[in-house]
Amino acid sequence: MKADRVGIDAFLQKAVSTFESILSDNLAGIYLHGSLAMGCFNPRKSDIDLILVVKNKLSKEELQLMTRHVLLLDHDLRGSNGIELSIILESYARNFVYPTPFEYHYSEYHRERYQSEPGYLCGGFEDPDLAAHLTVIYYRGKTLWGVPIPELLGPVESIYYIQSILGDISEASKEIIDLPVYYSLNLCRVLFYLREGKVSSKQEGGEWGLRVLPSKYHTMLRACLDDYIGQGNLLERDERQLIEFAEYMQAEIKKAMKGSG
Repeated sequence: MKADRVGIDAFLQKAVSTFESILSDNLAGIYLHGSLAMGCFNPRKSDIDLILVVKNKLSKEELQLMTRHVLLLDHDLRGSNGIELSIILESYARNFVYPTPFEYHYSEYHRERYQSEPGYLCGGFEDPDLAAHLTVIYYRGKTLWGVPIPELLGPVESIYYIQSILGDISEASKEIIDLPVYYSLNLCRVLFYLREGKVSSKQEGGEWGLRVLPSKYHTMLRACLDDYIGQGNLLERDERQLIEFAEYMQAEIKKAMKGSG
């Protein structure tokens, strides 16, 4: 793991230098969130989550240059899920808007189009997920370069954070069979926040679930956690139990919402 950590640190330094070079004086800061910021990064499965904050809108040339360099950086991370990156304006970092406008977004989902369509751009509209990302940055994130987090961001109102994380699990009962680890741990993370106000990682959410949820779900949750941290593979799954768990958790989330409302 130490070798992996050294490699990740070197990658982050390279990424920071690359973005500094492209954006120059327009760059306000580079911030790390997600599993790497919260200490549960799995180099074989996790992505590296970054938010870049810029002072002014980017030109078409800058956006195209960003794509070329992000594709090169992403190539260095083969074997993982690569980079997930969004660029937002400093004005929205300092004065939060929901859903948050963004200038640019790159992730594994968009990689093929960025590679095959030179003019492709995911940007210029709004992303409700940014409420969750900015919340994680505020409470758990790391400043890689630029303005320190407490000087740039204020806490996102909990109503917007909740809307963002609820959107992420709205289809859990339908999709948990295909993505059991993602949805099982995310459902725990959402309920953990609603009951205790803790902004947590998927791993922390799953560990909390093992402490407080009914024991009949513990074997399944343990298997999901082991898969998530790279200590096992969830090859066999009880589809009926997964759907039951998702429905149970969504009912508990609704109860928690009523209790906090």
